[in-house]
Amino acid sequence: MAKWLYRVGTFAARRAWAVLAAWILILVATAGAYFAWAGTLSSSFEVSDIESMDVIDELQESLPDSAGATGTIVVHNPDGPLTEGQEAQVAELAAGITELDDVATVTDPFAVRDSMAEQAAAMEESAEEIAAGQEAAAAGAPGVDAEELEAQAAQLEAAQELAGYAEGASLISEDGSTALLTVSFTEPMLELADESREAVVEYVEDSPIDGAELVPSSDLSMEIPEIMGVGEVIGVAVAAVLLVVVLGSLIAASFPIITALMGVGIGAMATLSFSGVVQMASVTPILGVMLGLAVGIDYALFIINRHRRQLIAGADVRESIGLANGTAGTAVVFAGSTVILALLALNVVGIPFLGVMGSAGAASVLIAVLVAVTAAPALLGLAGEKVLGRKARAKRAAAIAAASDDDGATSGGDVTAEAGPSSGGDVRPMRTWRAIVTLVAGVAALAIVAIPALDMRLGLPTGKNEPQGSDAYEAYILTDEEFGEGFGGPLLVTADLPAGLDEAGIAAAQLDVARVLAAQDDVVAVAPIAVAEDGSLAAFQVVPSEGPSSESTTQLVHDLRDLPAVNGDIELGVAGQAAINIDISEGLQDALPLYLGLVVGLSFLIMMAVFRSLLVPLIATAGFVLSLLATLGVAVAVFQWGWLASLIGVHETGPLLSFLPVILVGVLFGLAMDYQLFLATGMREAYVHGAPARQAVAEGFRAGRRVVTTAALIMIAVFASFITSDSAMIKSFGVGMAMGVLLDAFVVRMLLVPAAMHLLGRSAWWLPRWLDKIVPNVDVEGASLERAAGSAPSPRSAGSAGSAGSGESAGSGVSAGSAGSAGSADDAAGDRESTEAR
Repeated sequence: MAKWLYRVGTFAARRAWAVLAAWILILVATAGAYFAWAGTLSSSFEVSDIESMDVIDELQESLPDSAGATGTIVVHNPDGPLTEGQEAQVAELAAGITELDDVATVTDPFAVRDSMAEQAAAMEESAEEIAAGQEAAAAGAPGVDAEELEAQAAQLEAAQELAGYAEGASLISEDGSTALLTVSFTEPMLELADESREAVVEYVEDSPIDGAELVPSSDLSMEIPEIMGVGEVIGVAVAAVLLVVVLGSLIAASFPIITALMGVGIGAMATLSFSGVVQMASVTPILGVMLGLAVGIDYALFIINRHRRQLIAGADVRESIGLANGTAGTAVVFAGSTVILALLALNVVGIPFLGVMGSAGAASVLIAVLVAVTAAPALLGLAGEKVLGRKARAKRAAAIAAASDDDGATSGGDVTAEAGPSSGGDVRPMRTWRAIVTLVAGVAALAIVAIPALDMRLGLPTGKNEPQGSDAYEAYILTDEEFGEGFGGPLLVTADLPAGLDEAGIAAAQLDVARVLAAQDDVVAVAPIAVAEDGSLAAFQVVPSEGPSSESTTQLVHDLRDLPAVNGDIELGVAGQAAINIDISEGLQDALPLYLGLVVGLSFLIMMAVFRSLLVPLIATAGFVLSLLATLGVAVAVFQWGWLASLIGVHETGPLLSFLPVILVGVLFGLAMDYQLFLATGMREAYVHGAPARQAVAEGFRAGRRVVTTAALIMIAVFASFITSDSAMIKSFGVGMAMGVLLDAFVVRMLLVPAAMHLLGRSAWWLPRWLDKIVPNVDVEGASLERAAGSAPSPRSAGSAGSAGSGESAGSGVSAGSAGSAGSADDAAGDRESTEAR
């Protein structure tokens, strides 16, 4: 790999314009594919094999008009009750919407009110007639059947009782100022085309009602978040400032930004070009942009920083580009591969939209890696020595002059020497008591931060989570204020009726079911919707007391499903948008342990191959789990408990986004392994070349700390920029990823890992002989390339000019492991034996 990347780097430096032109053509081609094939993004999320879908399937067979998705249009008169003229316009609006594609029925609230009034009047008239007949029967009037009157009275009482349960489900507010127009579609929510919903919204916008507001609910008008905004531009600007500070040159600092934006453009448009054939959640391309920007900048930085230091040491420009691409580029490929594998593993959990998100994110990271190892060398080839600032060029001239006076010395040897960890003359191991305090305090701090995660609830966004001022938010607030929060997520309950019931039997069964449903806690109203023509299935609307994402509604869904069969033979089923969201969230929560176990196992195996140790991977994966739990704790505290939520523009609290934990596991795992690689390979290099184990920890940490700090700060800046999004969903991604990088990089990798490895000492690098023979030797930083070039540092003299604290060489973590994971197992064993002999 290292030699191949060396050749790629030198070729790109020689044929820079050709390489850059190729990438520009790819960018143009993906733009063409985007405009030709891109479809619409979906605001809904699908999980197969959930209980709600079984109920929907049953409804599609027996009551197709009740099986489809539903949406609400809020009609509100801010000046008082809706007038007769406005009611007539509502009826016209309902009739027009009925003609649109995929619309099954539209419920006119005023028509329902008039119908219910007629039924009430008819029942009152019947009651009077029955009462008169009963009086006549009591007076002994001839021709009056008392038993029949008694039966009629019982039926009437049952009908009145059933109507009473539905009173709380009125579609018109008490003051008459607000009404709910319900649109039912022919297709279920997860299968309904977004174009059908958009057509309804457009029709409403084109059909205003004089003096009244028409506001579509989130089921119809969920807004798609923008992919790039002002916040993202600010994040890139902050990254650019950090790059200028680290690289010391505007030209050099511009290269990671250029390559990252190129990779993001290709990745985002390539992803969106598949949205016409694959159902793609609206957050999918945004995840790709977040990852593409962050890793794209960092990966180019690693290669450019290595090349820059080699130039300062006097290396030839093109040779240095090839060597930087073969060494740091190999580490970039390996680091990117860990992120890609973690994201692709999302396909294993069996949740379709997560698999698509993971694949899109993996594609974005892959493109970032390819651009970094090809376009970055090309840009460096065009820049030549201009990639260095004035002071750095002066140091380069001095190094070349010194090399010419040095008998037998070569600039290549100097380059590699500078890249390695310090010789230890000015670096001392931490004190053991300090390591113990650091480890205990760090673990305790992360554990405390993780406490809120114990209260974590998962859910999907509702109208109240939409940006303030949006239609979805306004519809939710109006519905909540005028009708109650439960109207924002009514439940759909089905009842399998016994075969052979006549009309009276069906009515009696409906009443029995309604009594059971109304008796449950947190139920406001129960309204019968329809009965199948063959009498086999009845459907009811159940209005809960709280919103669709509340704990009480979740508990109500479970309580209804746990009810025994009504009358011993009427089985109930629960569906509706709220129940579907609950089922999806619980499906994601159930998938989380499986995915976490898969990622942790993968982490352990990869780290064991890289560091040839059992305890180093154990420390690395344990640290990852700690930082993940702490990150989830912060997310729960902000988005669920509301701590500091107003500072980032979160106006409503609620459950954590249901797929956020799974995404965080995949993304943070890959990034954590990056930081572990850039720090621990330097420690292993120093140890393999004869340093005492604790001294090696100090040397490796000094060598890698600057590049890890810079890379982490850049990622935090990019991820945090997404917190400015209007979408609460995107905010949660920004907070989670930024906090995850902060905790993992600065607490786990730069505090806990060095402390733990100091305490373990030489045992940290222990690997059983039988396992040593079967574990492949992974050269992740291209040390074989350096040996082939005759520039490998000699033991214990490597990097004497390394990270002793100078600004130029302290950031050598990119190549800190150039010999750490390099060399054959026999070489490493010999070095360990010489260390032990000392």
